[in-house]
Amino acid sequence: MATSITSTPRTRPQYLPHHIPDPSYVRILDTTLRDGEQSPGATMTSQEKLYIARQLAKLGVDVIQPGFPSASDDDFMAVKMIAQEVGNSAGADGHVPVIAGFCRCVRKDIALAWEAVKHAKRPRLCTSIATSAIHMEHKLRKSKDEVLQIARDMVAFAKSLGCNDIQFGAEDATRSEREFLYEILGVVIEAGATTVNIADTVGILMPFELGKLIADVKANTPGIANVIISTHCHNDLGLATANTIESESYFQGARAGARQLEVTINGIGERAGNASLEEVEEYSGMHLQPHKALVGVNAFVHASGIHQDGMLKHKGTYQIISPEDIGHKISTGIGIVLGKLSGRQALRKRLEELGYELKEEEVDKLFWHFKAMAEKKKVITDMDLKSLVSHKAFHAEPIWKLSDLQVTCGTLGLSTATVKLVSIDGTTHVACSIGTGAVDSAYKAINIIVKEHVKVLEYSLSSVTKGIGMSATASVVICWENSNPCTYASARDSIYPTFSGTGAEMDVVVSSVEAYLVAVNKLLRCKESLHSE
Repeated sequence: MATSITSTPRTRPQYLPHHIPDPSYVRILDTTLRDGEQSPGATMTSQEKLYIARQLAKLGVDVIQPGFPSASDDDFMAVKMIAQEVGNSAGADGHVPVIAGFCRCVRKDIALAWEAVKHAKRPRLCTSIATSAIHMEHKLRKSKDEVLQIARDMVAFAKSLGCNDIQFGAEDATRSEREFLYEILGVVIEAGATTVNIADTVGILMPFELGKLIADVKANTPGIANVIISTHCHNDLGLATANTIESESYFQGARAGARQLEVTINGIGERAGNASLEEVEEYSGMHLQPHKALVGVNAFVHASGIHQDGMLKHKGTYQIISPEDIGHKISTGIGIVLGKLSGRQALRKRLEELGYELKEEEVDKLFWHFKAMAEKKKVITDMDLKSLVSHKAFHAEPIWKLSDLQVTCGTLGLSTATVKLVSIDGTTHVACSIGTGAVDSAYKAINIIVKEHVKVLEYSLSSVTKGIGMSATASVVICWENSNPCTYASARDSIYPTFSGTGAEMDVVVSSVEAYLVAVNKLLRCKESLHSE
């Protein structure tokens, strides 16, 4: 796609993976469906991605990056579907876009991405690994030599699969040691890369600095004349589009600069977003977009599993400014928002913030239920997580079952309840208590038997049938009486490990007791789990 506007249509040059015959032509890689989807709340279904990919092809985008196939089954299917349809459909001018599957420098990721894109007319693999000191030390926990070897081997592996269009991305290239950057780019070019991508992952450079970096890469990288240089600019300081344009035009125009530019529709993407395919002026009265640099609500929020993993290990991997320094209040501690792109460690961290301490196998079991829910929802809320933990992690044979219940209530005296429970070992236990009502007195009697101090956070009752013989459904949410609010919670919005239960009976008190017992059993299972560690 040409960057200049002319009065007559430009002829699109022949597509060659490693070379652009027209010296003034610049390729556009649109990553709306991959990096753009990492914008919190912007996740898309496979059908939504297919529709957008069709529009991008009509727009004339040279390369479409439709997703991260190994992120989820739905993402794999979306990339494969787009490769098969959009990647084989010619436009009015005969143009067929390249379909590029994103993958880490991990063998299984690369193989899965290739399986997703290989049926396109022009398939590409975009593999990436971090090259900055902070990422290698804190996120990858690997030495320079190890990262070099991984990059070399994984590009070679991609080539061995039959892919002749391979893009290597140097994540956080703009904070990388220059000599190491030149070296690793030279290594992957020798191994078979046809495009090398310079990523300003945290949006830290000024335009003149990025332009100079591109010129230095061209001057110092072995074999660089035989490949395409690409840039991927983030908008943390509001300079993504300016940096992208500068990287293309520095010194002698495109001949000495980047020949592929990575963009997204509306500039959406991780944190403050990416370079925008159609940057516009600011108009008064417009609402602040969530990915606005520095001040947008998503500017310090991380949605993808790779970014979340880095943030869990060291905040500096993906944040160049502390959000607190400019007045942002990040309620989750490190700004993680959970969705279909999140990994196990992000899930575990948020559960810990909510007060749950689960065993490894419990997290593994819960993770797949979490991923299934995330395929259907844009963002997984704390209430969703609490429901998952309550219904999945501690679902086991009840420790206590209701045997008999008798209550006395009314206006003539205190409400009393007598409860008989049967324990998991078959023994029966009876207790009596008084309370402010039939339900309250029954709950207090249960607490005497199970020997737990339980606080009721929520209680509701609804009828599911009409008339005098209605069936009542009770719902209850509880926590330990002595629970302390989570470290990350404000006084106004305290967070506790909670447990929920429901019961449906003809008698409202019995229904309420059954719901309470379900919740209490989950609480006790959780306590057992913690004590067994």
